[in-house]
Amino acid sequence: MTRIAALDCGTNSLRLLVADVSGDNLTDVVRRMEIVRLGQGVDKTGRFAQDALARTFAVLDDYASEISQLDVEHVRMVATSATRDASNRDEFMTGVRKRLGVDPEVISGEEEAALSFAGATRELRGSSLATPYLVVDIGGGSTEFVLGGGDGPKAARSVDVGCVRMTERHLQDDPPTTEQVTAATADIEAAIDAVVETVPLRYAATLVGLAGSVTTVVALALGLDTYDPAAIHHARISADQVHAVTTSLLQQRHDERAAYRVMHPGRVDVIGGGALVLDTIMRRGGFDSVVASEHDILDGIAFSAAS
Repeated sequence: MTRIAALDCGTNSLRLLVADVSGDNLTDVVRRMEIVRLGQGVDKTGRFAQDALARTFAVLDDYASEISQLDVEHVRMVATSATRDASNRDEFMTGVRKRLGVDPEVISGEEEAALSFAGATRELRGSSLATPYLVVDIGGGSTEFVLGGGDGPKAARSVDVGCVRMTERHLQDDPPTTEQVTAATADIEAAIDAVVETVPLRYAATLVGLAGSVTTVVALALGLDTYDPAAIHHARISADQVHAVTTSLLQQRHDERAAYRVMHPGRVDVIGGGALVLDTIMRRGGFDSVVASEHDILDGIAFSAAS
């Protein structure tokens, strides 16, 4: 058994998993998520904002303190969409190294997709869910599509549509206008056109959705009063439910969305964009349902660090 600290720094959130890993078994010690919005403005400026770096480093200080107390043997941190795009990433890299003692790995969209697939599907071996799976990881800056089964991924593609990017690029009013939603949908559609060149969505038997946009939509569709990972993990909701939640979110004001206790405060302003990505994927792929997973790239990072 090996104790691993896995960190995933995306466009919207910074997450930590400390886990004991033995073969195909992973036991959580600590699993945390903080919204840092590292990718604030990166789509427009191509640079990390100083206040976004400050928020990220403050959370990293906290995570580093916790890691130091838990007898961790290996630390692996990956950084994804926003860091791939930022011209001042060296400032971020230096700050991470100072706090964790390791360099963050700026991984490609394809490696991000493979880690997400591994984290989400490793525990599905022998389950009743039909294969092949299409694993869709909707992040803040990008969305990864991975098609595969029990023997691993067969095709993958990462595209630059995510909840933060769509909100900053298109959904700027509160609530967004019909024209803004139409523009965001067209952007997502164009990205899916690029995906289907390499990932044949029509061959997927089960859609598995990852990350906070998906789990929040599922929590809302289930009518949960508070966020309950156990109730959300492997819950299946219909395409009609996804569309209803998405339509409602895009018609609500910020204060109405903030009233949902299942929603992290840091997602209130971008959840409409994330839900729209999921809704559009399901419509374009002809999926009648989606299965949510609380296990994702973090789990994939932990397994990779232990191997």
